[in-house]
Amino acid sequence: MRTVELVCSPPLEAAVRAAWDRLAAAGLPSLARNTHPTNRPHLTLASVDEFPPGVGDRLAALFDRALPVPARLDRVAVLGGSAPLVWLLRPEPALTALHEAVWDVLADAAGRLPWHAPGRWVPHLSLALRFRDADRRLARAVVDGDRPAGAFVAARSYDGDTRTVGPLRITCG
Repeated sequence: MRTVELVCSPPLEAAVRAAWDRLAAAGLPSLARNTHPTNRPHLTLASVDEFPPGVGDRLAALFDRALPVPARLDRVAVLGGSAPLVWLLRPEPALTALHEAVWDVLADAAGRLPWHAPGRWVPHLSLALRFRDADRRLARAVVDGDRPAGAFVAARSYDGDTRTVGPLRITCG
């Protein structure tokens, strides 16, 4: 599996990490507890089995033109009954257009995950995994008062085989 992800500006990343810390301090599940070196706030635009030849160069050119992209966080939600706790993003036009362009670049990639498809994609930054819907009210009290803004300033790809990340320009194409 390979992903296409956007990385937060330092102020936006700090706001998300602060929310992770507040959740952990409240005894709730939190990505603050994930110590894997790839763990950092990010927005996943797409996930595929493997990148077709030349896609890395096309994605790098796309991101060179499109980044930075403004980002504004909205409300906290649980995606399903026992699923990720997320901070939803307002779907700003520049972000939606970039997502659609990435999806077009990956049109020939095998294994595109359907929940990332335009029209189905829910832009969000993850706060915790396997979160119980019953804890949503407390999580909102801990996190939901803020509505930080920032930008996505870089793109990366996660390689599920090696469990590593790298800039798209270096790791693909």
